[in-house]
Amino acid sequence: MIKINNAKLTDNSLVDLEINNGVISKLSKSSGKQTDGIDATGKLLLPGLVDLHTHLREPGREDSETVLTGSQAAVAGGYTAISSMANTNPVADTAGVVEQIYRLGKEAGLCDVNPIGAVTKGLNGEQLAELGAMADSIAGVRIFSDDGKCVSDPLIMRRALEYVKTFNGIIAQHAQEPRLTINAQMNEGSVSARIGLPGWPAIAEEAIIARDILLAEHVQSRLHICHLTTAGGVELVRWAKQRGIQVTAEVTPHHLLLTDDLVENYDPIYKVNPPLRTQKDVMALREGLAEGIIDIVATDHAPHPAEDKDCEWQAAAFGMVGLETAFSVVVKTMIESKLMSWTDLVDRMSIKPAQIAGYKQQGQVFAENSPANLILVDTAGSWQVERNNLKSKSKNTPFEGMNLPAVISDVIYNGKLVLSNRAIVNGNHG
Repeated sequence: MIKINNAKLTDNSLVDLEINNGVISKLSKSSGKQTDGIDATGKLLLPGLVDLHTHLREPGREDSETVLTGSQAAVAGGYTAISSMANTNPVADTAGVVEQIYRLGKEAGLCDVNPIGAVTKGLNGEQLAELGAMADSIAGVRIFSDDGKCVSDPLIMRRALEYVKTFNGIIAQHAQEPRLTINAQMNEGSVSARIGLPGWPAIAEEAIIARDILLAEHVQSRLHICHLTTAGGVELVRWAKQRGIQVTAEVTPHHLLLTDDLVENYDPIYKVNPPLRTQKDVMALREGLAEGIIDIVATDHAPHPAEDKDCEWQAAAFGMVGLETAFSVVVKTMIESKLMSWTDLVDRMSIKPAQIAGYKQQGQVFAENSPANLILVDTAGSWQVERNNLKSKSKNTPFEGMNLPAVISDVIYNGKLVLSNRAIVNGNHG
């Protein structure tokens, strides 16, 4: 049994709770007394976070990340459920590969690891992958994505949307028209023109978003837009929702904070796909998230070994790690700016992503007999990002040296304490 005393909820009420057999067995108004258990005085109690966009690299690129190290990074960042993208080697385009990832997550035992299946075989955009077999596997895949590559063929995209509709699945699209982004290295704009790097126009993203919204409306299926980055994209999603089209969208923490001005020093740590955009785009993304046009925050945690980033810009890999910093970056950009409340943050980072994916044990409001997936946050605390202290196997964070608000001190997953005073203490690996 785990006891938590004097924890604060988002409505500022104080509660005591007991956890048994993976659920909250008792929830009551705080007595104000300290008994055996976790003293949560001054800390905020929130549901565990849920990420719908994580790259774990295993199988195939274990030099970047493994399911275990990615799970450790997730727990350190307050996540009790993550979703592993399909661009592994071999690609997660069969029941066998998604089941392997699912079992590795169970072995790690630190958080739910839910595989995302590929839309097309080998991510090649030519033939549908084994969508039904992956859905029927023990992994129970419901999200399918070729992330890293766009499903650019409209007929393939239509067939995928039609197929997943039969089991209430969802296609998560990396919106990027490939013909408009050949050799693109960063956002197309004044900075790219000034420093001489090939530009990546906003229209390349928006053209695919617009096309896929219309396809989703035509076949009455579910579409999710990965890592939205442009002001125009926000307006397209707004239009779709006004029409009642089944579209959801995500934004990453780095696109809520960083801009393409950072690329002027040619540091590949800021090289990411889709690219960092302008301050105007950043503000539109923040407003879209606050308003709920953008449904969720997703990390797009993209680990790379040092040699893939410690090189000249053009040769460097795209991507940033994000699991351990996501929560604090959202607090900095959305809570401290008063654009969102803590209740809004819980909705965007826990409740809504769990609903989109159908993760029934996650994103639950606190009640007796509800699943015990929760975190404690010192909202008055702050911490400095130091890449060498990250739990992730890779250290490619763009936030190195930055002071960020809100410290996640404890995480309980399925009724087990897996993070205590910021140290990983449990799981199946001790």
